[in-house]
Amino acid sequence: MAKITEIAPDLFRITTFVAPFNIQFSQFLVRDEEPLLFHTGPRALFPEVKAAVASLIDPQTLRWIGFSHFESDECATVPEWQQLASHSEVVCSVVGKMVSVDDCLALRPAKAMADGEVLETGRYRFRFLATPHVPHCWEAGLLFEETERTLLCSDLFHQDGDVEPMTESSVIDRCRKTLVGYQQGPLANYVPYCSVTDTTLHRLAVLQPKRLATMHGSVYVGDGSKALHDLAAVWREVLGPLPLCCIRSDHRAIGDHDYNTHVNPS
Repeated sequence: MAKITEIAPDLFRITTFVAPFNIQFSQFLVRDEEPLLFHTGPRALFPEVKAAVASLIDPQTLRWIGFSHFESDECATVPEWQQLASHSEVVCSVVGKMVSVDDCLALRPAKAMADGEVLETGRYRFRFLATPHVPHCWEAGLLFEETERTLLCSDLFHQDGDVEPMTESSVIDRCRKTLVGYQQGPLANYVPYCSVTDTTLHRLAVLQPKRLATMHGSVYVGDGSKALHDLAAVWREVLGPLPLCCIRSDHRAIGDHDYNTHVNPS
């Protein structure tokens, strides 16, 4: 059964822990004049998520369905939600609408959001932020709620485990541990590190969010700007360009199997 936590007035975290993968999947429901669901969850979780949403609003009144990028846990059940809520629209990036959403996913044309454009749901104002390749995918974007200063940040601050819903303690060590662990297996490099990564994270930090609402892990409540700068440092360390000491004499990068020895000896 999904767990529901109110992380800000009428902004709810709906979370299911999937033990075999040691990971939480969270969706965020905004109960407002025009209700918004950010993340739909994968299809296997739809019955639980639907029941949780129904305990908070009439699902037929859902107006907006948002997500960061084209991936199962972000948007797999958009068609099911749009069948339930006949007036609902997907809200996504311009790139998302053009290259994927309208053709592959949504039952109705999506509302494309330009960078910096604002979506008003009633008492809340959500500023859309185009964040290509952060956390991943060309069409990626995030929503920043300006009233309570909550950043709906998708896979940023990913923490494995069945952790608490909210915390005022730093989650950076958890994020680093999760990312380093992923680098050891088939999910390596699930966050690309590229020329826009640092710039994007620092741009988000300027917003000075008070809450960082991640899909996987605890919502962090506190100095969101510092946390984003800290995350940028972790990503640079774990995912950034390899230092010369990690380049082999034949000019190839040291493989993942050597990561702990050469980059993370502890």
